[in-house]
Amino acid sequence: MRYLLFIAGMGGLLYGIDVGIIAGALPYLEATASVAWHLSAQQLSFIVAAVLLGSVLSSLFAGALADLIGRRWAMVLAGALFTLSIPLIALADGYLALLLGRLLQGISGGLIGVVVPLYLAECLHARQRGRGAALFQLLLTIGLVAAALIGLYQAQNVEAVSNAAQALQPAARAEALFAARDHAWRSIFWVCLTPGLIFTLGSLLLAESPRWLARRGDLAQAHQALLRTRPAAEAQAELREIEQALAPETTDATHASEALLSRRYVLPFLLACLVLALTQATGINSILAYVVTILNQAGLPGASANMADVGLKVLNAVMTVVAVALVDRKGRKFLLMLGTGGIVVALLSAGLLFRSAEGNQRDVTSVLQARAQGDSLAIQLDSATLQTLDGGFTPAGTVQQLTLAYSYGPFTNVQSLRSDDPALPVLRLNRADTVQADSVIGAFFRRLHLNPFADPAAGASAPLHIEQAHLSPLPSTSHGWQVALAMCLFVASFAVGPGVCVWLALSELMPNRIRSNGMSIALLINQFVSTSIAAVFLPTVGQYGYATLFFYGAGCALLYFLTAALLLPETRGKTLEEIEAHFAGK
Repeated sequence: MRYLLFIAGMGGLLYGIDVGIIAGALPYLEATASVAWHLSAQQLSFIVAAVLLGSVLSSLFAGALADLIGRRWAMVLAGALFTLSIPLIALADGYLALLLGRLLQGISGGLIGVVVPLYLAECLHARQRGRGAALFQLLLTIGLVAAALIGLYQAQNVEAVSNAAQALQPAARAEALFAARDHAWRSIFWVCLTPGLIFTLGSLLLAESPRWLARRGDLAQAHQALLRTRPAAEAQAELREIEQALAPETTDATHASEALLSRRYVLPFLLACLVLALTQATGINSILAYVVTILNQAGLPGASANMADVGLKVLNAVMTVVAVALVDRKGRKFLLMLGTGGIVVALLSAGLLFRSAEGNQRDVTSVLQARAQGDSLAIQLDSATLQTLDGGFTPAGTVQQLTLAYSYGPFTNVQSLRSDDPALPVLRLNRADTVQADSVIGAFFRRLHLNPFADPAAGASAPLHIEQAHLSPLPSTSHGWQVALAMCLFVASFAVGPGVCVWLALSELMPNRIRSNGMSIALLINQFVSTSIAAVFLPTVGQYGYATLFFYGAGCALLYFLTAALLLPETRGKTLEEIEAHFAGK
């Protein structure tokens, strides 16, 4: 039992690393890749969202794969894919290699997200299932903490290099900072190789799921698997329940299609899909991925934002321990209502704080449009430029940020500059770096009029258009810590409620007959929502501000609270067969 929980917990650790590792790496990736590879804000968002998109793709076949090769071998495959993704990312020398590595990492995460909770639900006794699923979430949060600590360590290294480089000439200082930042994000990914190897090799020694063995007619092996975690009497009784639950599949095949549309299958399936969609609609994965960037924008400098990130992830782990202790005492319904209510308060608070800061923006769109020459623009946020743009309105010495949205026809991008950047880079807007050529696949689909992305021909001669440009003083450090407190409430509330209960809802609500494929579809919806939010995050906050996204998340969390209060049944202490009987009206 301990070994089973350890390896399953390692799956949660990898899932947490999947989600959290980009938070510490993103500021350095943005500072180097946008220069070396001319990445746009949309491409950076795609790199963040690639993990989530990979989860969507693997969710399409995770259930069928787990049915075909078994839960154990599906876990081995997931670990192997994660292990392979690390060198592909850390050695990337361009956008495509980095994107593919992140996509492969996401495919691994999607498999883990389906198969490990499925394996735990089918192997653990009803009285242990809540804690087993909560352990998966606990190790997930520890994975987030580990990722944050790695990010903090690299942030301190970069800060040390920045301090040492102050005595250098501007060109040498910029070169030293570039090298330190490039090394930082690559090192962050290399450290993740070890847990991937442990999970992959450890999964090889697990026993197969008894319910999977029973569905394949191997009742003797199923009985042996049950005996590994239960006394003999309990194992025999549960095997009889499993046989009874499987009986309709073999004795009533003529009504199989009708059964799949019956209330016993449709209602729990739709409810699980709704719960998982709303879990991601709160923005949890995007906030965890962009939290260092969010806190930087809120007013926390450099390593302080990374320290706050570590604090958030540690709080997440601590509150998950609390949830582990409560989930089988207070029940899933109570914890979901408590957690989603706290999320509403937290996101509203963060949105109001950002709204107050974003109200101090000065519109400098027309000034920058007038400075554009030959469909290009170069701007450095030095004291002379600040004086021109600000007109002396802001006191000298105030750290300011310029957020610039621009386009060449259908090709858009959002860039930002800060006056406290020690490298003080020059932002260059030009057509060659903004208008992206079609790939071979893109050109093929464009000939079929099916390519949804911008047409390079339309951007080839379009002029540079500054859509909007805002100059604003960076919020104070105290404002940054207030936002960090709101994020703490958000993370704590999520950990107590949806963080633990969502995996239980996914594995408990699905009837035995449709569990693996139903879980795949539900997780597909979950990851589609998550991917969509992450993919538009940077362009959206550049155009509309952070407050807009936080208010959207608060609205979704309110709907989540109502779903938990009005629609979700309590499943605490019930076997999977008893939960299925509830939806069947028995």
